[in-house]
Amino acid sequence: MKEKKKFLLIAAVFLACFYLPVELLPFRNPLFEALALVRWYAREHVLLCLVPAFFIAGAISIFVSQASVIKYFGAKANKILAYGVASISGTILAVCSCTVLPLFSGIYKRGAGLGPATAFLYSGPAINVLAIIMTARILGWQLGLARAIGAILFSVIVGLLMHFIFLKEERARTATGDLVMEEESKGRTLFQNGLYFTSMVGFLVFANWAKPEANTGLWAFFYLIKWYLSAGFLVLISITLTRWFKKDEIKNWTSASWTFAKQIMPLLLAGVIVAGFLLGRPGHEGLIPSWIITKAVGGNSFLANFLASIVGAFMYFATLTEVPILQGLIGAGMGKGPALALLLAGPALSLPNMLVIRGVIGTKKTVVYVSLVVVMATLSGIMFGVIVK
Repeated sequence: MKEKKKFLLIAAVFLACFYLPVELLPFRNPLFEALALVRWYAREHVLLCLVPAFFIAGAISIFVSQASVIKYFGAKANKILAYGVASISGTILAVCSCTVLPLFSGIYKRGAGLGPATAFLYSGPAINVLAIIMTARILGWQLGLARAIGAILFSVIVGLLMHFIFLKEERARTATGDLVMEEESKGRTLFQNGLYFTSMVGFLVFANWAKPEANTGLWAFFYLIKWYLSAGFLVLISITLTRWFKKDEIKNWTSASWTFAKQIMPLLLAGVIVAGFLLGRPGHEGLIPSWIITKAVGGNSFLANFLASIVGAFMYFATLTEVPILQGLIGAGMGKGPALALLLAGPALSLPNMLVIRGVIGTKKTVVYVSLVVVMATLSGIMFGVIVK
């Protein structure tokens, strides 16, 4: 009964956000922007982004054996394999900084090392193939190439630094039994489990496939058939569940998914409200006027790059929205160095994202992770600004 009340409360808050009549409110910025952003988030990113991500995270925690996670992502795993897989995950997932959180939480709690887990956390939203292509086409090939190379290197470097900074704690986490090993599941073959997870990831990817600028090409073709593909993956999920999974397993899966939703949803919605209040929506003003930001990030000084990294880190960017935002900022005088700094810090971080990460790995690790991303984005922006000036 207690869980039912929690579900009804979260559902009521979501519906209130979804149907929020912001147009009828007699006031404007910045409170209006906070409410408008949370309504937009509820409509665009909960049902098709977060809910599937919760179910994938729940499936990881139930159906992926802890032994397998530790084998490939644990402290004693092959480092090249672990960081290699984690660093290119974004090319497959194409998720935003919030949608990646349940997946990160799932693999970390199953025993993944802090290094590979944070590499995955960064790369999931940062290495988005479509976003990189759009960056190159709209903002120039130099920014597109720098973003692609920078994002892949960032994920590996940030993961390795997190591993070495907290090496003592990671060893203690492994040695003290925080990770209780489980036996490998013999109920299904690797192919059956792989098809099940591929179906869920496929639905998540294609249900959120963004509309490209051009109406031709492979990306446009996938956009036209996205709902057919999504429906096909849903049918495949249903077939795998009914044929290969027991009722108790499905019950445990939905329970684990609900646990992730309870932990993450309230923090995300609160973070979105604060981000909207301070920075507004794309193209709209929050408490901090956009002209201040634009004026502050002109040129290629250390301060301009640092401010671009900070603003990018705290502002919420939905997948692909960073490109038109940067186009406007560059047109208003933003330097190319700060533009890259924002591209490297922005999609991978946001205030809602930070709040949830803190709940998974703690305050100290979160502060270090965010600081590493901001510092590396700043230095990358300075170097890029010197090269392309």
